[in-house]
Order: sequence, then structure tokens, then C-alpha cells
Amino acid sequence: MPFRYFVKQLLLPPGLFLLLLALAWWWRRSRPRLAGACFAVGLGGFWLMSLPVVVQWGAKALERVPPLERSEWTALAQRADVIVLLGSGRERGDLAFGDDQPTGIGLERERYAARLAKASGLPVLTSGGLHYGTPPSEAKLMADSMLDDFGVNVRWQEGRSRTTWENAQFSAELLEPLGLKRVVVVTHAWHMPRSVWSFEAAGLTVVPAPVGFLGTDSGEPFGGWMPTFKSIWRSGQLMNEAVGQAGYWLFYR
Repeated sequence: MPFRYFVKQLLLPPGLFLLLLALAWWWRRSRPRLAGACFAVGLGGFWLMSLPVVVQWGAKALERVPPLERSEWTALAQRADVIVLLGSGRERGDLAFGDDQPTGIGLERERYAARLAKASGLPVLTSGGLHYGTPPSEAKLMADSMLDDFGVNVRWQEGRSRTTWENAQFSAELLEPLGLKRVVVVTHAWHMPRSVWSFEAAGLTVVPAPVGFLGTDSGEPFGGWMPTFKSIWRSGQLMNEAVGQAGYWLFYR
């Protein structure tokens, strides 16, 4: 896992752009033209990643599943048997709480899942395994947070999965023996197309419930053409998801 993680971070932006800038410095005397090209691509890539308008464009390409209408929330029990909440990593050893906590985007998913659960009365399953092999599982962290922060009891925890594909496969293994095959999947809008595909491939009927849309007008000054640090982080998420969708299309179709 550490070597795989290292290669992934190096070959995906912003790691790729840092590598190009390092190569530009290394080749600045021996290969000045190649160094110049590496510098231009590395710096240009960082600049594009930092623009809110680029985040908006990229998100629109990935966010292909529309949101649920609020009028649909209470009727979800007629369309599904369970809400499946997908994990998104964790924050290690938060000093304020004294232990590991869900990530910010994980809490965003939890909040939406809690709203849907209270409106529909559907039970909740949390799905997410060990983060880098260290307990507790993401499923356990989310289940605890759902109860403590949102007052929702989680009925099932799927704590083995490491990928979206495994989220779907292991959730299906847990639910199908109980006769539950219709699921409301809660995850971020940019992650939803791959999630829907994975859960349907596992034999489940999916009602997508995307949250956290980034493809809308950000309201940033100057139309989103001023660089921001937050945009670099969001661009990295979107690029990682785009690569993930391409990989699933190649290996799981």
C-alpha cells in the first residue's frame, strides 16, 4: 500500500507538476529546452488547478447525476430499502476530540444521509474499511459520528472495503441475504457516476443521492479567474476521480 500510494501521488497532480518543476531545475543547464517545457507545463498546471472556474468546468464534466428533489426525500422508502453512506477517509488523531474523526467531506455526506434517513425512515449502512490498515474502520467512525453528531443510529457497518468497487461488492454481500436489494447511495456528486456503476454491477438497484456539487457558480470574485488554494485541493479530487472512472471503465467493464 505505501509504495502504491507513493506512485499514485507522484503521477497525479499536483505531484506530477512538482515532479516536472524538479526536472526543470535538474535539466536547466544540460537540457535547457526540455527544462523550459517542463517548467511551463508544471507551472501552468498549478495555475490551472488553482482557478475556481476550472474546478467548476471539471466538476460539470463529472457530475452527471442530478440531485434528489426535496419533495422526494419522504418517499424514498417506497423506492429503496436502505441508505448506503460511502466513506471518504479520516483525520488522524484530532486533538480536539482525542481520536480519529471523519473528514470534512465525510461529514458533508453524513449530514445529507442523516437528513434523508430522518425524512424517509430508512435504515443506514456505512461502508468504508481500514485507512492504511489502522483501525477503527471508516464505517465505524461514520457510524459513531452519525449517532453523536446527527442523532441517527446506523444499523449495519461494512468495514472491509478499500475502494468504491469493494464498497459495492461488500455492501451487496451484507444486504442481499437480508432480502435488501434497493439502495440509496450517498456520496459526492463528482463520485456518484462511478458509485452508481459499481453498485449496479454488484446486482443492486440504485437511487443516487449526490451531495456537494462543485459544478455550480462558485461566486468567486472576477468570475473565478483568481487563484485560490482551495481550488488546488478540489482540482486534485476531481482529477483523481477522473482517473478512477477511466480505470474502472478499463478493468471492470
